[in-house]
Amino acid sequence: MKTHDRAILVAFDQTVSSRQPKRSAAIGVFDSGLGGLSVLRALQAAMPAADFLYVADSAYAPYGERKADEIVERSLSITNFLVASGASGVVVACNTATATAIVALRAQHPGLPLVGIEPGLKPAVATTRNGRIGVMATPATLASARFEQLLHAQAQSGFVLRQACPGLAQLIEQGDLDASGVIDAVQRFCEPLRRAEVDTVVLGCTHYPLIAHHIQAALGDDVQLIDTAHAVARHSAQHFGVTSTREAAVKPASVTLLTTGNAAQRLALETVAGLCLPMSTSAQQTNLSHIAERAA
Repeated sequence: MKTHDRAILVAFDQTVSSRQPKRSAAIGVFDSGLGGLSVLRALQAAMPAADFLYVADSAYAPYGERKADEIVERSLSITNFLVASGASGVVVACNTATATAIVALRAQHPGLPLVGIEPGLKPAVATTRNGRIGVMATPATLASARFEQLLHAQAQSGFVLRQACPGLAQLIEQGDLDASGVIDAVQRFCEPLRRAEVDTVVLGCTHYPLIAHHIQAALGDDVQLIDTAHAVARHSAQHFGVTSTREAAVKPASVTLLTTGNAAQRLALETVAGLCLPMSTSAQQTNLSHIAERAA
């Protein structure tokens, strides 16, 4: 196991409950919008035979610029919906929702296997060569008590520059990952990181790996980007139970994509999913008030 992965798995031990789900049921995944697709991509690679039910809460995106009580309310509503839809476990594919709502989700669903995602500070500390680390994240994640705990526990001795990126997730939500507005925002948010001469940057929002190529170009090839999606996926596979590739060939896995957003947001979800996921999948709109039929 790589040093990065070991460090991340230790960090995530506190965000996972102890009961194993049935392998035959779908795994629920949610994010404030499109960002969780970067995690879903890794989950599919780690569990090729698993079925997934993904909810993009695009009507309320981005969470990173909302109040804590709103984030908790939305996270509870979506998790309740996923459980009612038959999900055997839930991956909270959103740093802000994990930091703000994971405690409330555990309290509401004490027997439900839950996996969250957090900024990879520990692997960043293990990776940096000059001791200077940057964290790109939403304002809500950087202001959360959970981030302060992680910072104190995992990166207390190093230099960590918190780079809030207000509006960046919302630009990504529009679905054009190469839009001039996205590239301009990336350049603007990366400039303080360049000036600080960081050599390692944590992508602390699941939206950001979708535009990692632009972030890398803005920072330079000498800067290492830390994305926790694959480590979270491997941890989820161990926790939920891995289905072999051979079984996947016999029973093709399904992915159901739902959005609480409008028609344009549904199209954006389909577009970005087509870029991220191994097979094209149509998306449906939902208001979370009914049990969605599984897409064929």
